[in-house]
Amino acid sequence: MELVLADALLSQCPDSAALLEAMRGGGPDEALSVEQAETLRFLLQRVAEGGWRREDEARRLAREAALGRCFPALVRSGSAPAEERLRLVRASCGALRWCASLCGPSLAERLAQEALEALAAGPAGRLQTEAAVELLAAVAPWLVESTLLERTVGGALALLQQQQEEDKTLLVAGRLLPALGRNSAALGRVWQGLVFPPESAPQPVGQTLLALSALSEALFPTGARQPTSRTEGEAARPLLDARLSSGFWKVVQTGLTESDALCRKRARYLLKRAVDVSEKLRSECVCSPHPGNEPCLFWWSAEKNDQLTQFWENYILIMETLEGNQIHVIKPVLPKLNSLYELAILEQKDSWVFHPSWHMCIYKRMFESENKTLAKEGVIHFLEMWEVQCLPPSPGFSEFVIGPLMDALSESSFYSRSVGQLMGSCPSLGIKLQTFLAAFFTNIPEEEKSGFLLKFILRMSNRHWCAIPVLFLSMALAHIPACRALDMEGLLALRNVLQCTMITHQILLRGAAQCYLLKAAMLLTNVEKVSLSDISNFIVSLRPEESLGRGTVLWKTLCDWLRANDKHFQRPLKYCVPQDKTLLNVHVQFLVQDYLKVPIANEDCPMPDWFEARLVATMILLAADVEEMTCEYNGTGNTERIELKAFLNPLLDVLLKLGTNPYISTMKTDKSLQLLLKLLQTCSVRHSNLQSVCFCTDGVITFLWNEFMTASESILDFLLRRLSANELSTISDLDRCNLYLAVLSELMSFCSVNGWTREVSFCGFVSSLISASLCNLQEISSEKELQLGEQIQKVVSMASLSVVCEIMDQMPALQLQSLPAVETLKTVIACSELNHVLKKPCSMEKISSLEEVSSHQGWGKIVARYIHDQWVCLHFTLNNYQNPSKDEDLEQFLFDVQKYARCLESALEALTILPSDHVLPVFHCMKILVPKLLESSESLCIEAFDLAWKTISSLSNTQLIFWPNLKVFVQFVFNPVVLAAAAKNKSRAYMKIKEIMFQLIEMSSTKTGVFNTLLSYCCQTWMFPSCDNESTVENAFLNAGNYSELLVEACLFGTVFRRDQRLNQEVCAFVENLGSECAANVVIESTNRDDHFVRVCAIKFLCLLDETNTLHKKFIEDFFMNLLDKVRPFMSELMSKSKTRYYVNSLQHRTKNRLWQTLLVLLPKLHEDILTRTIDRILQAGYSNNQASVKYLIEWTIIWILHKFPHFLQKFWDCFSYDEDWLKTSICAFLSVLSHLDTIIENASEKIPIVKKALVVVLQWCFHHNFSIRLYALVALKKIWGMCKELWMDDFETLTPVIESCLHQAESMHGTGNAKKNWQRIQKHFFFENFHPVKDYCLETIFYTLPRLSEIAEEEWISLNKFTSFTDIPLSVTFPCTCSHTELLDLKPNDWSQQDIGLKSAEPVNQKQWTDVQKKIIPWKNSTLDLDLELVFQDRASKLGKSNSRLIVVASLIDKPTNLGGLCRTCEIFGVSALIVGSLHYVNDKQFQYLSVSAEQWLSLLEVKPFQLIDYLDQKKTEGYTIIGVEQTAKSCDLTEYHFPEKSLLLLGNEHEGIPANLIQQLDLCVEIPQQGVIRSLNVHVSGALLIWEYTRQQIIRQKRQQ
Repeated sequence: MELVLADALLSQCPDSAALLEAMRGGGPDEALSVEQAETLRFLLQRVAEGGWRREDEARRLAREAALGRCFPALVRSGSAPAEERLRLVRASCGALRWCASLCGPSLAERLAQEALEALAAGPAGRLQTEAAVELLAAVAPWLVESTLLERTVGGALALLQQQQEEDKTLLVAGRLLPALGRNSAALGRVWQGLVFPPESAPQPVGQTLLALSALSEALFPTGARQPTSRTEGEAARPLLDARLSSGFWKVVQTGLTESDALCRKRARYLLKRAVDVSEKLRSECVCSPHPGNEPCLFWWSAEKNDQLTQFWENYILIMETLEGNQIHVIKPVLPKLNSLYELAILEQKDSWVFHPSWHMCIYKRMFESENKTLAKEGVIHFLEMWEVQCLPPSPGFSEFVIGPLMDALSESSFYSRSVGQLMGSCPSLGIKLQTFLAAFFTNIPEEEKSGFLLKFILRMSNRHWCAIPVLFLSMALAHIPACRALDMEGLLALRNVLQCTMITHQILLRGAAQCYLLKAAMLLTNVEKVSLSDISNFIVSLRPEESLGRGTVLWKTLCDWLRANDKHFQRPLKYCVPQDKTLLNVHVQFLVQDYLKVPIANEDCPMPDWFEARLVATMILLAADVEEMTCEYNGTGNTERIELKAFLNPLLDVLLKLGTNPYISTMKTDKSLQLLLKLLQTCSVRHSNLQSVCFCTDGVITFLWNEFMTASESILDFLLRRLSANELSTISDLDRCNLYLAVLSELMSFCSVNGWTREVSFCGFVSSLISASLCNLQEISSEKELQLGEQIQKVVSMASLSVVCEIMDQMPALQLQSLPAVETLKTVIACSELNHVLKKPCSMEKISSLEEVSSHQGWGKIVARYIHDQWVCLHFTLNNYQNPSKDEDLEQFLFDVQKYARCLESALEALTILPSDHVLPVFHCMKILVPKLLESSESLCIEAFDLAWKTISSLSNTQLIFWPNLKVFVQFVFNPVVLAAAAKNKSRAYMKIKEIMFQLIEMSSTKTGVFNTLLSYCCQTWMFPSCDNESTVENAFLNAGNYSELLVEACLFGTVFRRDQRLNQEVCAFVENLGSECAANVVIESTNRDDHFVRVCAIKFLCLLDETNTLHKKFIEDFFMNLLDKVRPFMSELMSKSKTRYYVNSLQHRTKNRLWQTLLVLLPKLHEDILTRTIDRILQAGYSNNQASVKYLIEWTIIWILHKFPHFLQKFWDCFSYDEDWLKTSICAFLSVLSHLDTIIENASEKIPIVKKALVVVLQWCFHHNFSIRLYALVALKKIWGMCKELWMDDFETLTPVIESCLHQAESMHGTGNAKKNWQRIQKHFFFENFHPVKDYCLETIFYTLPRLSEIAEEEWISLNKFTSFTDIPLSVTFPCTCSHTELLDLKPNDWSQQDIGLKSAEPVNQKQWTDVQKKIIPWKNSTLDLDLELVFQDRASKLGKSNSRLIVVASLIDKPTNLGGLCRTCEIFGVSALIVGSLHYVNDKQFQYLSVSAEQWLSLLEVKPFQLIDYLDQKKTEGYTIIGVEQTAKSCDLTEYHFPEKSLLLLGNEHEGIPANLIQQLDLCVEIPQQGVIRSLNVHVSGALLIWEYTRQQIIRQKRQQ
């Protein structure tokens, strides 16, 4: 419209120069208004386009207007209000653009100089940044001078890099770069700076994509021939073609996988533009070649136009679909990813047609998705491709596997079981990972395998992985086919994985990972490039208590590997291997010799590191077992063990001299004893899974002991001298004390376990050690100030006594308790002061702090240890008080209650002063003291309970310390004597014990295994008390009744775990199922901490009850009533007729299921009298809304009761006579019971009356209006009618036709609909066809088979193996554990009501169904206008004559007529000045007209094609409009906080893609609508309507204020 007015003015005015002069306004000091600038701009535009014949005068006037009016207006614009400043800047720059067009480069360069100087000056410049950029954009197309061009391009790129100032970046991209793109000389410089930036100043990918999107019109050819362009004064030069640059495509690929959604959007836009241009031109196009033999990143050929188009359309479809982030939307498109591979690989399958990096972009995008399900789907799809497709090799794939794939594999949740997989099976991802890595590694060229494997392992060691990913990656490594790929560096990397990444992992998973890493090392190590020293350092990184235990299959495999490769290992120069010896033996011989070679050092040397001793001990035993294996293969005996003897000789030489040669250096004695200790510890079998290995048959152990026995006297003499002769006097000597005592303990343990107590006499040694230690403790007076050495000797003496006491407690076979010195020890300990604190000697301050630091012990730790050892000795004294003592003082102490009380008070004091890792012996003493004091000192005992519980609670996060302390805590709080005494009077102690009991149960919900410890101890002590006295047995079992809540809670126990906890349990179950194949299962002790073991323990306890025992009978009845009381909360819902329904597998559902399972277990033990009192409550339970599993259990219970006591049938018949409102949801349960009438009447004396009654009852329900009830009734009728025929009942002859007709009609239901299917299915249901309520009654059916068939969560399935593996409580010999037939076990779940779902899921997936996927691609097809845009706009404006606002709504990107029709109606109602659409043909669409209701007749409509939007928006900017986008971006403005300018243009995005990337930078800002829900976007019409109303509302308020 403005240009029409300009034409009219110029044509009617006789003096055009005067008109332009008048429009130009006053002098330079007079401010140029916005309206004057806009008028001047459109007049100059018409002059420049040929509206003036006198060109010289026009240039003069334009130059004067530019320098005299427009540029000063830009300078002054900084002080104007924000909204007015934006309009003034754009109008002035619009006028300057046409001035530059008229005047040429001279004016343009002068103005550019001003703008560049302002940018360089920053805030102090004449122009603000926004005005300077707009000015450069206005004059850029006319710049010619090269230096100025360089400065302009440099300034633009510099502003583009300012990521923290997004407004400036968008301004440069939206205004300046497109303008530079119209200058071919500048375009090349911009291109070079964007795609090939200097290494010192790399361009951020996001900014580069922003700039390339802005320049997109100039980056691609538009015609069949490559066009040329030139600026004034230079020769013609070809325009750019971005498709030919590999740098461009690398930027696009990087952008496709960026985390920022806007970057990805811009990258897809550039890709689509390139593909559409290529498809349109159909000419040859080849990108610059890629290094190697792989194809270039992009190419096009006219011959393969269709194939290329199909590939790229599918590719773009997948990438855009991934933006949805919803698996149900994305999964149907994934088959197209398979077709991409088919198109991308030659038919010969030996090379790529398209560069494989494009596929990697898709997978990387999936891996990094916020939707974990989508990311897992992407990982699985990538791994499966190597099973399905024979992919050609590509270097990029190796980097991709080590990078993005391994990053994705670090997510633990991906390793959860797939649907249908049983608990304990390997996760599908774990299996696929093994298959993939083996196949991928096999296909890698031989020369690249070593490098790939090293990078793979380094990636595992360079970050902290969770336990589950490390385990499955280790398994995958162990399944790679044998290949010599790892050298010394690779072994070191594997060792780093062992040492650095698994410190905090769960012990079983950590041990399993170690096993597989060792297997991988044996398979993949190039033995010719590594030495035995490298192998030794790797092996010693494995923990023998977690993985590499001697005697395991893994140990034997390692020995066999060492034997087989002995001749191939790299040999050090110093090794000379005789022909009759192996390299391993020579290596070990050198190890021992080097280990025992110590330098001459002073006596104050620190303790040697334990690593070397562990390494040498491990290698000695490995070499010995290899020697045994070699002799076994050769068929020769190895009785002499010459090599092993040679290994031990240097050590024995030192050990034999320990007792007689006082001049052996301390370092040498330390190292020899360390090696001895490690040999004994590695040989000793501490894990129950290897106890079957008989030591007598282990020749190596026998030989070792025979050798060490020769030096035993020397060792003991040395230990006695060092521990008792005041030779240990420094803080660092405490470490030596620990070493000596550990050697002593291990020697005695070795003798005790192997029955060699007679070979070595420990009695004299122990007596001497006790006497010397007691003497030292008594000689050192506490009255005088003690020196450090004396204090250390006290600590050593007390530690020695502590270890002796522990040895006597743990190894009674040594028979040391009867020694006189032991009696003296008891007396001294009984009379000594407890919690005696060692004062810190003054001389400590004179000692160098280095010694204290190096010993890692402060004085506080030393004192804590001293007190700890006192309590160990006291526990030994208290624990052995039953032995008659000759000492009167000791006898008096042991039976003095007051002394017991003082001792308990001291224990409470010890709990407050000792650190958490030292309180165990205090708990042991409290276990003995509390039962003796509860009746006489109840308050003190309650205080002990409280303080002990606080201590246990504080230890809950310390894994190694917590469990031993918890076990002892339970033993003294829940001691049978304590429980009986507390329950006797129902005292405060009774309530405190119950309080602690429930606190422990609560703790078990977050810390698995706590309840197990408590329940196991209670059940054992209640059912199997340690004393055989009859009264003691009765009192112990009475505790079960007094504390029955514990068993009730145990029977119902089981938490609904968090997903990560459940995953951890699943993987642990998988590792356990590997059995002895995984050495971790053998060497790691079972802890019985599975939550299932709580219920297993309780159920096994109940099964052991004897209903003929009076005490047991009373407990069973009371317990049964307690369980029924738990049913009442569920029944109250029924009485209130509430519609509450529990979800399947909810906690309520699982609790009800566990409750009825327990009731079912108790049924055989119930007498008739208790059932008479409770039968009504049991039957009433059938009326409630129950899930399938609970329903089956209730029905089974009723059947079982009626089978055992048929006289309860009358109460059962009464269930069918209740109100129908009660029966409509529960009658099916009672009809199911009737379907087992043959089982019910087995014990009935009169069967025929029962069958008659059943037939009469069931017939009335066969004609019920509810289909499900009819089905259940027909099933029961069929069973009962068959019984009638068997019993030859003639009473129903008249009803025979009716019954036969009913059954015949049911069998021959017409059609193939659901009715017939459901009748067939319900008959095949396990509960009616396979299940026998009596014959199938056993633990396995109740706890495993029935839950499995009723489709309750797998966490509720308790297999029979759980009952047999839990050995704390024995299985009952009378209660059936399993049924004789396996028919039920072989069945699969087939709940008839769920079969429709099952059939649908079983249908084969037909990929053709996904061929009609909605394509979320906006093709960039150019088309021409039907009419001149301005004429259309002008015509509508003149006809309608209405425009209530200055809001323009641009809907050119919307392509759905329904949305456009609704939007048109909204725009007309709120008086929008114009609605811009992509095509006016939409107006004729019926859907458009249906929603617009003729609004198009009263609204100005304008057609602007999508490809014309950039120019249109640019034009509107110069007219002063603010361009507002409706889009969610990082810095979009909240609609509730934004104030719309009067001249606003609202740009709406496409329904699926939103606003294209090349248009986003044209926006002045983005506005988003605040959301509160889950769905991430509104319909585009709704979004537009909300913004239109908000604009209208603000304008109405503004007008009212003005009035």
